[in-house]
Amino acid sequence: MVFSKAELTLMREVLSIPEEALNEDRQQHRSDIILRMIHEHAEKRNDLDRVLGIVDTDIYMPDLNYVFGQAEYPGKAALISLWRLRPEFYKRSANAELLVERGTKEAVHELGHTLGLKHCVNPFCVMYFSNSIFETDRKQSLFCSKCHLKIEAVVGRSG
Repeated sequence: MVFSKAELTLMREVLSIPEEALNEDRQQHRSDIILRMIHEHAEKRNDLDRVLGIVDTDIYMPDLNYVFGQAEYPGKAALISLWRLRPEFYKRSANAELLVERGTKEAVHELGHTLGLKHCVNPFCVMYFSNSIFETDRKQSLFCSKCHLKIEAVVGRSG
């Protein structure tokens, strides 16, 4: 199981997306601005190693049309968006199970970046860069053996 020894704290705090993150022409929000807000919030919480923010809005980074998520590399803050993970975005029927599966993959991927992992060349590894939802669906929610060893080394050093 991924992060099997991790302790999870569900924070019910709802943070407002900063107004300056909205690009009105694109009708999207800049992920780096939202990530900075998550980082600032995480810094106030000394009891947390990492914070994963989840938004349900379309996000992008400069020079990219959209992203499923973004994270500090390495760092404390990560972000995923459910917007393009929803089957409805692709004119398909709602499917909560598929949304959870996709969200899990993106969350593990971004948290992997916070632990210092780069993108992987293995298309089935969770650390593979997803250029489209098809690539997200193809990959697993697990680390390949090479990335798993890197995670074990990082977690072993900090634990």
